[in-house]
Amino acid sequence: MNITVFNDLETLYKKAADLFVDLSKKSIEKNNRFAVALSGGSSPKAIFSLLATQEYAEKIEWNKVYVFWVDERWVPLNDDKSNARMTFETLLDKVPVVRDHIFPMYQDGIQPENYAEVYEQQIRNVLGNEGVFDFILLGMGDDGHTASLFPGEAVLDEKEKWVAAYYLKPQEMFRITLTAPLINKAENILAVAFGESKKHALNEILNGEYNPALYPMQLIDKKESFQFFTDEKAKG
Repeated sequence: MNITVFNDLETLYKKAADLFVDLSKKSIEKNNRFAVALSGGSSPKAIFSLLATQEYAEKIEWNKVYVFWVDERWVPLNDDKSNARMTFETLLDKVPVVRDHIFPMYQDGIQPENYAEVYEQQIRNVLGNEGVFDFILLGMGDDGHTASLFPGEAVLDEKEKWVAAYYLKPQEMFRITLTAPLINKAENILAVAFGESKKHALNEILNGEYNPALYPMQLIDKKESFQFFTDEKAKG
């Protein structure tokens, strides 16, 4: 894992956007496509807004980009809580992505557990049975969760499924998520977490005993291609 600590968030966002552009070029040159899984939240939102600007957008071959999501609340796409809605509003509606290359993690008229199976097949249709994303963008909660891999949930023990859906009692709603085994297959992973509220969890994840049931971010392999962008308030 490579950890970069930034003095200010504007620079962090720019470096994340630069990385997205760089990896898109390398992946398209290698595979003729750039398959990504994106996260919701405030930090990805700022990164997406940058990527939508002319400075960045014109550097990306959007017709070769395939967009999936890391996780989602099981709400309609027009719901304020939808990660997909935020991504459309800040990025996807502003750049020439092929609509058939966009795979929101929600569908009307189907149970979330069933849609998890559908979503896994959609991933296989694009990535094949190896399931290697070119790039995955992760966030991290104050409790050390990433994607919808929350502390103490059975999904943390998933070994076979690529996508899982379950009812998260503390939030009183269904969540759907990529599982740790699939995330760990990715060619490149960037996690973004900053601020004082992340300090305890980040310290435990980096320096504490291995306890992914309490700090699920520890499930993500600390390989060379896993980059973590943070700031001084979180890193301490």
